[in-house]
Amino acid sequence: MKKKLIAGNWKMNGSLAANEALVSALLAGAGAPACEAVLCVPSPYLAQVRGLLGANSPFSLGAQDVSQHENGAFTGDVSATMLKDFGVRYVIVGHSERRLHQAESDTHVAIKVRRALAEGITPIVCVGESLAEREGGLTELVVKRQLAAVIHLNGHCISEIVVAYEPIWAIGTGKTATPEQAQEVHAVLRGQLQAASEHADRIRILYGGSMNAANAAQLLSQPDIDGGLIGGASLKAPDFLAIMGAAG
Repeated sequence: MKKKLIAGNWKMNGSLAANEALVSALLAGAGAPACEAVLCVPSPYLAQVRGLLGANSPFSLGAQDVSQHENGAFTGDVSATMLKDFGVRYVIVGHSERRLHQAESDTHVAIKVRRALAEGITPIVCVGESLAEREGGLTELVVKRQLAAVIHLNGHCISEIVVAYEPIWAIGTGKTATPEQAQEVHAVLRGQLQAASEHADRIRILYGGSMNAANAAQLLSQPDIDGGLIGGASLKAPDFLAIMGAAG
């Protein structure tokens, strides 16, 4: 049975002092968790957090984005090779905020997945629908289209990815999909992955829409929810640790 995965997405938050306090509190309270946990931090802090975690940490290091390019004249981009140099094991790809604000297309996301996989970094591939798309009955169409682009380009190694379903209307809004709503979409994604790979059952599908300490246990009890992609609650050590506990 695969371990659940709890990934913290710090987004564009943090400072040297705040990071040290947060990581220290997480390490002090984590013990030997039954789940796998990862901290996805802003790129300027990768070296700091790697040092704070040290060896044999219960937390893996993650990044929040990766360039679709291997190297070259792409000012501001960070390549998968660079992330690997810093011990990054996971990277968030295709988060809805980047799809919206940086105009990342399904194709861009699929290429970034390929770059990460080529360096042995596990991409956490985000898919999700807007409120208008949900109300229009388009949820399944949208998430399957987004995932299909990744499968098409990376079909031979699709079993190495993690998928995160993040309904856009539930990100940072305090709204959360009900466990039944989340499970319904996770089941759709599971079926799509099973059609693409004979090893699909080992792919973890995370829920990423305002999961917190209060609702984590109920969401994580659903049969196709294999963990969480945690935003705001990942910046509060007691909350993040409580979610990790619920995943045990």
